[in-house]
Amino acid sequence: VDFGKRMFAVRGVISAVRLNTPTAGTRAFSASSVRLSAPIRLRSIKARSASAMAAVAEPVGEFIDAFNSDYARIHKAYEDNFWATKMNLKGNSTDALTESFNALEAFLGDRDTLDKVRGYLAGADATDAQVVVLKHIEKTLGCYIVESAEAKKVREEAVALENKMNSARNKLGLTYVESDGTVTDATPTVLRTKIRSAADESVRKSCWEATRRVGPFLLENGFPKIIAERNRFARTLGFVDFYDMKVTQAEGFSKARCFEMLDGLESATRPILDAALAKLKADKGEDALKPWNISYALSGELSREMDPYFPFENAPEVWGRSFAAMGIRYRDTKMQLDLCDRKGKYPNGFCHWPIAPHKAQDGTWNASQANFTSLATPDEVGSGNTALTTLMHEGGHAAHFANIEQGSPLFSQERAPFSVSLAETQSMFLDSLCGDAAWLGRYAKDRSGSPIPWDLLERSIREKHPFEVFMLRGMIAVPYFEKALYELDEADLTAENIERIADEIEHKIQGGLAARPLLSVPHITSDESSCYYHGYVFAEMAVHQTRAHFLGKYGVIVDNPEIGPEMLRSYWLAGSGEPGFLKMVQDLTGKPLGHDAWVAELSKPTEDVVRDEKEEYVKAVGAGAYAGEVDLGMHAVFVHGDEVISDSKVEDGYAAACAKFKKWVNENWPKTAVTA
Repeated sequence: VDFGKRMFAVRGVISAVRLNTPTAGTRAFSASSVRLSAPIRLRSIKARSASAMAAVAEPVGEFIDAFNSDYARIHKAYEDNFWATKMNLKGNSTDALTESFNALEAFLGDRDTLDKVRGYLAGADATDAQVVVLKHIEKTLGCYIVESAEAKKVREEAVALENKMNSARNKLGLTYVESDGTVTDATPTVLRTKIRSAADESVRKSCWEATRRVGPFLLENGFPKIIAERNRFARTLGFVDFYDMKVTQAEGFSKARCFEMLDGLESATRPILDAALAKLKADKGEDALKPWNISYALSGELSREMDPYFPFENAPEVWGRSFAAMGIRYRDTKMQLDLCDRKGKYPNGFCHWPIAPHKAQDGTWNASQANFTSLATPDEVGSGNTALTTLMHEGGHAAHFANIEQGSPLFSQERAPFSVSLAETQSMFLDSLCGDAAWLGRYAKDRSGSPIPWDLLERSIREKHPFEVFMLRGMIAVPYFEKALYELDEADLTAENIERIADEIEHKIQGGLAARPLLSVPHITSDESSCYYHGYVFAEMAVHQTRAHFLGKYGVIVDNPEIGPEMLRSYWLAGSGEPGFLKMVQDLTGKPLGHDAWVAELSKPTEDVVRDEKEEYVKAVGAGAYAGEVDLGMHAVFVHGDEVISDSKVEDGYAAACAKFKKWVNENWPKTAVTA
């Protein structure tokens, strides 16, 4: 199963996931616009001594607004460069990315600013609301303060190495061999899609072998040194290693606590994994266990039969209708969507925020701006399903962050101290709907408008439900691998050792070599997303617990207009502030976070799943898709690299922008227009 982009097998239906101009045409993005236009200035506060700052007469409210303004400017400069390099836009510069990243780190790591914040907190002038903001600024700066000049140098060197490696990775040429012997160029996304769906085993094997070439390439281009430099940096700050630093800063608990929770889940699901592997071997033969065959054995034939009911070009409108029906709004967010795969594009979907929303001291709402990408190849089998689920996933992130209503953008920026688990709970909860018969009966329709037939869903449940544990084990393999990497002595950080450990973890956790090799998972190379994957695991626990709560309370989730407002109240408004991830889950569901609901789903008898899902499917087909206005409160701009495809403000609404995007897809991938 393709775990790297998150194979979702909820209730048996496999879905793959796991992330500006007013007219169409070429979007201007010059080299100068990618680079910082001027040196980053930390306002006058940086030049003041700590004692002077404590006594300064600047009112608290003015300081908070000034800090927020500076942060917003510096953060946007970095995010603009991040988007340009990941999307491989004209004029992008890894040097500019490194410079803007270091500027952001310097701003967040400024000791004088921290001293001034503490001076305000020690005084009596701040209101209760301002104290909340000041404490969160203090908490955030505490994640980035680097007092040692040597540590700062190590940090900057590690970031430069990472950017150089990822730049080389963007140029890595991957090929596979077609059944007729033709050698074909392919992106990582195409390779993964073909591993799941190509009928010829030799093609699947060739694609899998291509993904295995990513690891050695990274190891030859500096990855071992990056691991060493990250560890060196973390240890200068008093952490056990880089993994311990990342989880402590983001989640508020140590690496040891993190793996106590993971060990419990691993132990509880190991017997389920053993039973699933034995069943797959008994049902489809020993060859089905080969890493290039396991995904196809579970979804290959069904992927082809189900593919017509997930036409890619309709995915943005389907996503919009589904979210609108649940009462989800984006509060005037401007969202840039780059949805189709192309050479040189970053090989994973994501959603980032060049502008993080917040309320100013006078109550003015500063709406967010989001950059959202997926990796569809519209005429490839399975791409429509993958893209739609990615839209639900990344659109869930965007909805979450668009609705954080606090007094500083620090509450709504995706870096530490924001909980990875909290962020992923929102996106994974919403993309889980793509596995529900209640959702599929409404929204999975072919190009003529006919709903997906029940017999396909029943087959999918019977063929997939016993093997849902594979997704879980694939998820936990990533944190176990990264834990092992960052616990290696520096002298042992060799390419040979790292490749060996990757294979050992795959065998131990997944029962054999993985369909998606651990060294090809994009998260592990990026500073932001490395030592991050445990967040998906804890989020999945929360997803199952949250689903059980809503189903118990309302009886239905899909198209329920109460869901969006309740998510807003319970999970979204506070951002990275109090009460925090674990308390939010407990407050909403009435129970501490645990894996019981998830394990119960995995253990549910297949016949019970079939019975319950058929009942929901019949209701869904009878109800049909949401037919009301698609009002998401969002300005959507569809792009493809430097090209602007459509703009909801120019096209008079989201649905009209989707229609123009659909026309563009039909023109560029003519197969999609056959019955359009």
